[in-house]
Amino acid sequence: MSELKYRIRAHHTDSTITVYQAYAPEIGLPAAAEGRFPAAWKRDRMTWIKPSFLWMMYRCGWATKEGQETVLAVEIAREGFEWALRQACLSHYERALHADPAEWKRQMKQAPARVQWDPERDVRLRPLDHRSLQLGLSGEAARRYADEWTVSLTDVTPLAHEIHRHVRAGDLDAAQRLLPQESAYPTPDGLLDHLRP
Repeated sequence: MSELKYRIRAHHTDSTITVYQAYAPEIGLPAAAEGRFPAAWKRDRMTWIKPSFLWMMYRCGWATKEGQETVLAVEIAREGFEWALRQACLSHYERALHADPAEWKRQMKQAPARVQWDPERDVRLRPLDHRSLQLGLSGEAARRYADEWTVSLTDVTPLAHEIHRHVRAGDLDAAQRLLPQESAYPTPDGLLDHLRP
């Protein structure tokens, strides 16, 4: 049951996975235009990436929240994504996974990545039973994400607005047809064992 509830769902190819982030236009628009994160993108801060398009829509309010008006689809190397997961620590203490709270805190301080699982969302942004992965990157992981793993950056804000228009109009079938195609990500054996509650 845990594997079904805590499964990464994403748009992916043999070599890449697409994740989403929302930024203010002064960061998001130059990034999309240049195909890489600009110098103004802070590589020393934690950044959260989300493989679920609808969870990103929930987080940014369909690209309407202040500072989140530009939504980027970031295609990154699966090799980098999986490296980050191997180095990651769960964002909360879990008795079955950590010896004690002190050990969990030590792991959190050392890990360049952290994982939290939040309820996945439907097209109306209502919570579902299964979980969606959020992957926080800091330090080495954030720098590698920005400068090594990124394959392409695409501004998907117009797509977000179009889907939202259909949802508001009650045409959920039209909204669903426009959603990026996401499926279970083929995780190597053991990759998520230290991250599934």
